[in-house]
Amino acid sequence: MSGVDPWPLGGEHAETALRRDLAAAFRLCHRFGWSESVGNHFSAAVSPHGQHFLLNPRWQHFATIKASDLLYLDAEDDGVMSGACAPDPSAWAVHGTLHRAMPSARVILHCHPPYATALACLQDPTLLPIDNNTARFFGRVAYDLEFGGISDTAEEGAHLVRALHGHSVLLMGNHGVTVTGETVADAFEDLYFFERAAQTLLIALSSGKPLAVLSDAVARNTAEGWHPYRGMAERHFKYWKSVLDREEPDWRD
Repeated sequence: MSGVDPWPLGGEHAETALRRDLAAAFRLCHRFGWSESVGNHFSAAVSPHGQHFLLNPRWQHFATIKASDLLYLDAEDDGVMSGACAPDPSAWAVHGTLHRAMPSARVILHCHPPYATALACLQDPTLLPIDNNTARFFGRVAYDLEFGGISDTAEEGAHLVRALHGHSVLLMGNHGVTVTGETVADAFEDLYFFERAAQTLLIALSSGKPLAVLSDAVARNTAEGWHPYRGMAERHFKYWKSVLDREEPDWRD
């Protein structure tokens, strides 16, 4: 690890808290049925410019991840993939590139939740605003419809950076979803609501009847109306961490 990009905020204690929050996100992702074998990846920037970040180890099941298991990586280290604890190639290509190029994306959660993935497989996967949850994401979702297989090259990482630019959610055609946020709680809350929104839209589409799509003005107003409720994310995440404390206390280790 190089000496640049120092600890943020409370130093080592801040990293410990971040490790625990990210570990909780993995455990909860599995509980909610969003994990997939031992694939998919979550990461969180430790340093102010995103160069140093935490990432799950290669092929470790989400249900087993503890705070101490998370890799501490340097996005500028060309030797990462030749090391003894090298991450999954696709994780390094995507998350390493995103943290390097987009320091504002503090937390990056990528997985294949059933409804979000099903939505991503439609010819037109636009998340139409038809209720509070779908409208929550109005103007915040980018769409990448150029699926080319597993994202395990630097070129693909750069492509995703361009696709995500200016947005906090990327729906990846024929693939899944990537959500970014300032904190783990914020990103996880958006992942939670995006999956709920995709579920609502797909169920409504399955009726075969015309959708009552909100106007852009109403959808935008609804999205903006969510801003004062941002504190819900921390409260929601805190509740689920208390459940983990009771039922899977080793997540903090």
